[in-house]
Amino acid sequence: MLKNLLAHIQEEGVFEQLYHSLVGVEIEEHRIDNTGRLSQAPYPKNLGSRKYHPYLQSDFSESMSELISDPNPNIGGLLNQVDTLQTVLYRSINDQESIWPLSMPPALNHDDLQFIKDHFGRPAYQKYRDYLTEKYGVSRKIVTGIHVNFSIPDPVINRLYLHYRDQFNSLVAFKNALYFQLTQNVVLHRWLLTYLFGASPIAEAGYLNDVVNELVDHPVRSLRNSIYGYVNNPEDQVNVTLYSSLNNYIDTITKAIDEGHLYSTAEFYGPVRLRGQAQLEDYRKKGIGYLEFRVFDNTPFTPNGISRHALYFLKFFLIYLLVTPVDQTTIKQRLAQSFDDNNRVALESPDQPTFKQQAGVELFDQLLKMAKSLHAHSEQLQALDDFSEVMTHPELTASAMLLPHIQDNSLMAFGLSVAKQWKKNRLNQPLLLPAMPHLSAAAQQLIFQAIRLGIRYFVVHDEDGEVLLMLTYHNLTQVVYPKKIEKKDPVEYLYDLFPEIKDVAVEP
Repeated sequence: MLKNLLAHIQEEGVFEQLYHSLVGVEIEEHRIDNTGRLSQAPYPKNLGSRKYHPYLQSDFSESMSELISDPNPNIGGLLNQVDTLQTVLYRSINDQESIWPLSMPPALNHDDLQFIKDHFGRPAYQKYRDYLTEKYGVSRKIVTGIHVNFSIPDPVINRLYLHYRDQFNSLVAFKNALYFQLTQNVVLHRWLLTYLFGASPIAEAGYLNDVVNELVDHPVRSLRNSIYGYVNNPEDQVNVTLYSSLNNYIDTITKAIDEGHLYSTAEFYGPVRLRGQAQLEDYRKKGIGYLEFRVFDNTPFTPNGISRHALYFLKFFLIYLLVTPVDQTTIKQRLAQSFDDNNRVALESPDQPTFKQQAGVELFDQLLKMAKSLHAHSEQLQALDDFSEVMTHPELTASAMLLPHIQDNSLMAFGLSVAKQWKKNRLNQPLLLPAMPHLSAAAQQLIFQAIRLGIRYFVVHDEDGEVLLMLTYHNLTQVVYPKKIEKKDPVEYLYDLFPEIKDVAVEP
């Protein structure tokens, strides 16, 4: 158990560095047609090949886009990049398409399901995809959501390790203990994230052959985070108690794969995934690189799926969970109870107080106390205050705010209206990339086309403060001064910088 972690953070004066831990997001969302059905148009040909694209991918269905941000220590910078990636996607889909704003898929009929089964444009994943289709069916595999990635700065880990050398025989062991304490606490407190950020109150027609609508007779907080959402089957033998220790996590998933219950680590759908190593066994000796949290519904009240306020809260909440010791004596029982608690919260009526309300109030008291002791920034305190109010006012949750929009047990009309408005708002902006108003039109064009082709970009400044762009494809990085590209065609200029990309950027 990691005791006195908060005291050591204060002693070392590393809270500010800790608050600048890296955060990245992966946003799943569907292309839809003008009627609100899943689009049957091919994946956009004007986007670079999904074989290598760092920012824009697709998932189980061709309609299911995935936006992947770079990790960023700054929430504002992260959301600016997300906004830029969204803008590129919106300007790359066809005129009859828009983006579905909800986690639960639109209404599905037999033809929709058959089309998804028959059309898949990533040959390298075809065998795995066929396996998933046979095992889970289509509808559960096209539920979308937000994945948040989180990593602690290495300098913070190194400084804190000085206080735990007698407890851990290596820096890697200490690093793993830090990350796994956070992992366990997120799982134990998952119910709070489901309460605050649940936004999937109903399933549309065709989801799981409408079985869910027979079993759940009222709108809920989050179908996606319930047993009817994106979860492993009970017989897969990877239930939530695998988080009882790092060794148990590794051994349980490895055994499930070896015995044929799981295809690979990619089929483990737990609320937290360890990330940073290619092989499970490597986590023991090389260490956890970062964590992936997979519990967030797409929020239909913000065009990027997750709000700035939510990320401010989440970052501070993760620090609180990081420094909170976990009693290991009854950990398996508590993990099992946390699964039941989360499912109960997920299936509660969203406009009613949760059965965990008192626990939530006490938790926010502790969060606010810690924030004041650490002299937290105003935006952090404001986020904590606001979500503390949501804890006692369930009508302020996203799921509850969706209730007035349900018509005939459907959010189709609402979802389509929001999708069309979001697209109109993006395409009517005066700038090509509104999140980059300080860049010239030529620089925005270059970044826009670089993202389309799958070239990584970074906006930096030279020693004189002049803006320059760093563009990277594979292991080649090129530095570009925007003022030198004013009259050049951006695509041809990128082909000149990265000759190899011209042929591979086109989907096979």
